[in-house]
Amino acid sequence: MNQDQLIHDSKAIDEALRKHARSLRTKPGPLGASRREAAEAAARLAQRAEREGLLDIAYATLDSPFGPLLAAGTERGLVRLAFPEEGTDPVLERLAQRISPRIIEAPARLDQVQRELEGYFSGRLRGFQMPLDWSLIGPFGRKVLKATVAIPYGDVLTYIQVAAKAGSPRGSRAAGNALGSNPIPIVIPCHRVLRTSGGLGGYAGGLDRKRWLLELEGSPLTQSG
Repeated sequence: MNQDQLIHDSKAIDEALRKHARSLRTKPGPLGASRREAAEAAARLAQRAEREGLLDIAYATLDSPFGPLLAAGTERGLVRLAFPEEGTDPVLERLAQRISPRIIEAPARLDQVQRELEGYFSGRLRGFQMPLDWSLIGPFGRKVLKATVAIPYGDVLTYIQVAAKAGSPRGSRAAGNALGSNPIPIVIPCHRVLRTSGGLGGYAGGLDRKRWLLELEGSPLTQSG
């Protein structure tokens, strides 16, 4: 089968799944069986695309204390983790523009991500082992976020300290911008970076989530702002 035919079939199956999902909201019936059929069809499509070399980005929706998180990964590793309010379609559209439009829902490709996040949220896991894809992060941002990854579980640094570790002691504002645009929150623990005063500072996922994550880890909190 040639590439054009597979892409055509992929679009047809995807549209069928979308119609089926819409029908579940309007028709009574055995939802468990219907969802299982949809999941099986999605899995077949993902396997077929992978065999043909047409699966560049796999994505899945994962449960969390914050609601459903959208996880996306490439062959290199996890490339994106999005909070619910970011929306599935906008996130996937940006991934298509920045990395590749060959994106398919393939939860099996993100099993490790799911297992480790479940362990982390339950308090059993203190260090992530999953590989990461840094493709969405620029050179300075990569230095900042790699310094952030090195912050131990239960510990915190300030924006100034992270900037210094990234090689720019006076670049705390630039470091803050890099942390604010972190495409893989939680796993790259930007929540462990606080103001020099000990205040929470900012967090793209919201301060309530930042506080929750720090409390989960038993990190020191001196102020709420």
